[in-house]
Amino acid sequence: MLFAQNDTANKTWSLNDCIDYALTQNVSVRQSILVNASNELNKNQAEANKLPSLSASARQNFSWSKSEDLLTGDSDFSGNNNTSYGVNSNITIYNAKRLNNLIKQAELDMQSGIYDSESIKESISLSILNAFLQVVFLDENVKNAQNQLNATTEQLNLSEARLQAGVISRSDYLQVKSQLANEKLSLANAKSNYAISKVSLMQLMELPLDDNFEVLRPNLEELNNENLTPIASEVYATALAIKPQIKSAGYQKESAALNEKIAAAGFYPTISADAGLSTGYSSYNASNYFGQLGDQFTPSVGVSVSIPIFQKKQIKTNVAQAKIAYSNAELREIDTKNQLRKEIEQACVDVLSAQIEFEANKESYSSYLESYELAQEKFNNGLINSVDFLFERNNLITAESQLLQSKFNLIFSYKILDFYQGNPITL
Repeated sequence: MLFAQNDTANKTWSLNDCIDYALTQNVSVRQSILVNASNELNKNQAEANKLPSLSASARQNFSWSKSEDLLTGDSDFSGNNNTSYGVNSNITIYNAKRLNNLIKQAELDMQSGIYDSESIKESISLSILNAFLQVVFLDENVKNAQNQLNATTEQLNLSEARLQAGVISRSDYLQVKSQLANEKLSLANAKSNYAISKVSLMQLMELPLDDNFEVLRPNLEELNNENLTPIASEVYATALAIKPQIKSAGYQKESAALNEKIAAAGFYPTISADAGLSTGYSSYNASNYFGQLGDQFTPSVGVSVSIPIFQKKQIKTNVAQAKIAYSNAELREIDTKNQLRKEIEQACVDVLSAQIEFEANKESYSSYLESYELAQEKFNNGLINSVDFLFERNNLITAESQLLQSKFNLIFSYKILDFYQGNPITL
């Protein structure tokens, strides 16, 4: 179902809103749904192929022939019409389980397609999570840049008053004024990056660009370091049992294994049975129409056997190709598992690194904040010049930016770990 345009107007989007919308609009997801529908039809058809066929036929035939009167020598065309009716049925009795294996294979392909669709949805959800957090992070950047600009504006006003009072030099005043100009540029860049991040998120969602698009900012103020020590092998064992790409690869391998049996069925005879009913009418016959239909009512039953004798190596080639396809399916499954293992190992390392980085930046920020507050007090009392004060301020700005970045890195690393453990993607 597609969202109507008026359903999205003037809406504040949560992470779940963004993911749900993207999953309904994304072309790859919608294509996978069509593939699943096609696979289900193929499975139903494979089951129906075991049923007997039934067909009815009717034919009306007109013919003319030239006849000659032996006495008079005259010739003339005379006409004749024939009517025939028939009902026929055919069923396969034995074909080395080929039809049964085709049904199993269609079921496996259908299950594989369902898990492929789930894998696509998970990939899109992770992309939306990353883009959503980027929007929130850059929104925080804008707020921080605005707060820094406001604080520097106050400092400039104070410096101007102190300059007029002759307390500081014009050089000190210009240093603060230059800092204000730099922070105006920083704010402009922060707003630009924030706008670009919203565009990127809307494009991932397949949402037409909307100037009023806003995300619902989650409460991240109480974010704590959970001091997790994830064990990659344990997370991997959990993921192996639940991740759709692993299940899909397993079903694909089972489907490939059936290909060999299906191809090998060509070595064996095929036995089928047929039955039919037929009757007809001819104008040459003196009997009436319904009398002839009753008299010529002819039932028939037959059994046929088709025995392959020489197939120009086609069956052997098909079996060999099926074995190769199975080996490829095994390798794809191994590669899928290896890729998952590598991703989980990286995710566990990322969690540990993000926790260390967050703690280090938090400690650094506290230290620089204390230094800045002391420098601000000294600057206000005329004990240090603007160069020393702005040095401390810039250190604080850098530390604040690094802390903010590490906070979002920590959030994202936790959510990725949750994802591999089967937990829903939420904030």
